[in-house]
Amino acid sequence: MGDIVTALGFEQPSVSKHLRVLKDVGLVTVLRDGRNMLYRTEAEALRPLHEWTETFERFWRHHLSRIKERAEAKSLPICNSHKTEKEKS
Repeated sequence: MGDIVTALGFEQPSVSKHLRVLKDVGLVTVLRDGRNMLYRTEAEALRPLHEWTETFERFWRHHLSRIKERAEAKSLPICNSHKTEKEKS
């Protein structure tokens, strides 16, 4: 847990509370190694959450691509479709 506290910059009690919640709902398992508590994510338990968030990922990827296309189209120089008589000949 100390590594998590250090990496995230959160207070230890806050990290403990969140890890306990994750353990209680089966998203992580805990193994005691002396004074250390080793946490491991449960991939199968996380799969439904991953699949649910994929829906939003596809939605936003599609919409952000469209926004990018429109922004790029607007940044292209405007072509002058009216040629002068000198340019036509």
